[in-house]
This record gives sequence, C-alpha cells and structure tokens, in this order.
Amino acid sequence: MPDALDAFSPAVQAWFRQTFGQPTPPQAQGWPAIQRGEHTLILAPTGSGKTIAAFLWGIDQIYRELAAGTAPKGIRLLYVSPLKALNNDVHRNLDVPLLGIRRTAHEMGLELPPLLTALRTGDTPQSARAAMIKKPPHILVTTPESLYLMLGGERAREIFRTVSTVIVDEIHTVVGEKRGVHLALSIERLEHLAGRPIQRIGLSATIRPLEEA
Repeated sequence: MPDALDAFSPAVQAWFRQTFGQPTPPQAQGWPAIQRGEHTLILAPTGSGKTIAAFLWGIDQIYRELAAGTAPKGIRLLYVSPLKALNNDVHRNLDVPLLGIRRTAHEMGLELPPLLTALRTGDTPQSARAAMIKKPPHILVTTPESLYLMLGGERAREIFRTVSTVIVDEIHTVVGEKRGVHLALSIERLEHLAGRPIQRIGLSATIRPLEEA
C-alpha cells in the first residue's frame, strides 16, 4: 500500500517523519483525496492531527512554487474559522511546520524562500490590514465575517484571485446556521473571483450527520 507521504516533496517528507514519525489515520486517509484536488471533509477527534492534514499539502505546493519562482502575488491557501482564539492558535502554530520544513530543506542543501502568513480578524490593527493588501501573504487565517468584509473591498478582494484551497475549521458550528449560509456565499464569491474551482477542506471533531455536512 502506498505511503500517504510519498507524494510530498523530499523536505516535507523528511520534516514530517523526523517530527511525527508516521501519519495518523486522518492524515493517511485524508491526504490522497486532498492531493487529488477533491473537496474533503475530515471528521476526527481533537489531537488527531487533522489540522496538519488539511494544511500540509497546500504548504508543500506553495513551497514548490516559491522554489520554482512561479508563486503568484496573492493568497494561495485560505483558512477560515469562526473562533478567534482558534485562529490565533493556528496562525501561531503554523511556524512549526514552516520553519521546520525550511530548516530541513537547508540541511538537504536546498534553500526555500520564506512562506508568508497573516491573521485577519476584527482585532487586526488597520496598519496590519493595509500591509497584507500591499504585500499579500501566501496563507491567510481569518473569520467568516472578516472574509466577507475583505471580499467587499475593491483593493482587498484582489489578493483573493489566486486562492486555490479553502480550509473551513469547526465546520459543525456553521452547518445549518445563518452564519454558515453567509460563509457559503462568501466562498461562492471567492470562486467567482478566482475564475476557477477552489478546493474546499472541512474539519470537525463532532459534526453529525457526516453525510449531510
């Protein structure tokens, strides 16, 4: 049976194995679908590695683009969660794989350019909001409400034209709710803006019924 890590670039594979050893079930089962570009919903307990399962392939692809000099100016991977505290944690925790992969690549004789991330919530200072429009991050962590506001701004929405993947975390908090309908409309606007299909990855520890979600 093929290893779920085989499709990743050598530096990403090496970093993951050194850091975690073997993939968890959500990673081993989720990565093949994500790598094929399919919409994917991962239902797994807290602490099972579903967040890195959602992010790692996108991180790998961005690093490949940066190494090849083909990365477009704009957001490539968008993470949306309705919980500000979770967004803060996710944005901070992204440093672990990003710095680890670059360090591993350096040890292998490969130099990877920095992969830029940003956090955008209602608490983000105006100076930081302006900076991310001027120099867009490769990965943006945000809330449904902030995404809606940015898509409504003439200058801000331009940085979303390059999005290829959207991760929606804590999806059980928005499915069947007014907030979820609002987010679904924002994702449709995002796809229209990009002019192509955008992969959607949903994450939850508790959602039921799974088929409906």
